[in-house]
Amino acid sequence: MLISPAYAQDAAGILGSATQFMPLILIFAVFYFLLIRPQQQRQKEMKRMLAALKRGDRVVTGGGIIGVVQKVGMTSGKDGKPVESNEIDVEIAPNTRVTVLRETIASVITQSDAKPANDSKPAKAS
Repeated sequence: MLISPAYAQDAAGILGSATQFMPLILIFAVFYFLLIRPQQQRQKEMKRMLAALKRGDRVVTGGGIIGVVQKVGMTSGKDGKPVESNEIDVEIAPNTRVTVLRETIASVITQSDAKPANDSKPAKAS
């Protein structure tokens, strides 16, 4: 015979193939909500933080150097308007300034993050 007979598929066959893909869809959803989405939110927050840098902010660079922003450089854009430069002057010690790239700043230290060391009371010896 040259022509094979066509057999009708029942509804269980269609549902069976759909249920095979359900675990893959579920795994993708879990990865999206637990890994991909939080990472995207962190990147947006980091971009906002770097765009909002100003003079006097205390920052930590990617290399672990802590300093105070002294100057956020300005440069002219394509249309001639001034835009913020990619370079930032950071004072890491009295009268010691370094120029770092904006992308190398890992975090901005806020007043709530910086806790003075002399707030803790020494433990009493028994």
